[in-house]
Amino acid sequence: MKISKKKPSFNVSENFENYLKKYNRYQKIPIEYSDLRRYAGSVELFDLNDETTLWQRVFYNDSERIEIDQNLKLVYNLLYSDGSSSNLDDLEIDSVDFCTFGNSNPFRVKVKNKLNDNFTYYYIKVADSSRIYGLELEHLTSPNNLNYIYCNDTLIEEHISGIPGDYFFKNQLLACSESEKSQIAKEFVKFSERCMIRLLGDMRSYNYVIIPIHDFDQVIYKIRAIDFDQQSYEGEFSLYRPQLFNDNEPIVNLVKNKLLVGSINQYKIEERAVVVKRLLGSKNKINKLIESMKFDKISNDKKVNKITQQIYYLTKDNSFKDLSSMGEVMEKSFSYLISNYENHEMLRINKVF
Repeated sequence: MKISKKKPSFNVSENFENYLKKYNRYQKIPIEYSDLRRYAGSVELFDLNDETTLWQRVFYNDSERIEIDQNLKLVYNLLYSDGSSSNLDDLEIDSVDFCTFGNSNPFRVKVKNKLNDNFTYYYIKVADSSRIYGLELEHLTSPNNLNYIYCNDTLIEEHISGIPGDYFFKNQLLACSESEKSQIAKEFVKFSERCMIRLLGDMRSYNYVIIPIHDFDQVIYKIRAIDFDQQSYEGEFSLYRPQLFNDNEPIVNLVKNKLLVGSINQYKIEERAVVVKRLLGSKNKINKLIESMKFDKISNDKKVNKITQQIYYLTKDNSFKDLSSMGEVMEKSFSYLISNYENHEMLRINKVF
């Protein structure tokens, strides 16, 4: 599978910006992404094994640092609180890091409470229309709520806590009990279904996190995407199926070894059904989002044509013919899923896991 090495960034259209304003995703912010690019110097960050993290700690001139810190604290309050400035003296900017990897080249801001040393991260990125569609679809169709702010050319995202998949497979998977491994396998089947349904691509193991949760006398695991750059961009349908990436081989093997085909099909039906219930429960908002997406360019014609042909081949549904945008693909896909739910045909498409 070949993923586009550098996905272009797409501007937010007027229609989509109006949607974001209507649903309180748009807020005026005191500092933008371009302001943070004016750093004076940086040092590379390494992990505990002295391996590069692809992050750099950046520094600003003393003449700018005070204003930048103040504005970053205000952004923190806008994202996580009511936006007031009453507690700014209790907060400090512990660090600002810049990532040299990926499409969005984010800044990671660490904010510390001086009274108790608790800290929180958030990210400042270039606003990319397809990424914001990904955030909004994750918020509406998954079990996870997402908090973010858009303003002009800047996107502010909250930090999603969890253990990166690649780290978990390498360092923690073997220590899990057999029961926990079965539960992780189940969650990956459901996670893969969500990604396929809403066309979230490139879910290699470092683009999602595994979250352990203590529940009575056991630990259960949830899987959650953390990267939304590849929302409805690629034309190859297989790129929206996490189980086909080599990086995910350890967890795919868990599925094969721990789950029977009947159980896999059961979890697919459960996840497809719950996505439909979320779609129906947020029908007006979903319709407005898809209506905006239909007229936005978040991919190219070649990729749109390719994925419509592949989905038509899978479904034999004529509604997937002659679609002209990824928004139309999403609209028909959701309609197809709802129809199958209402007709009790949730496994009408059942690709081998």
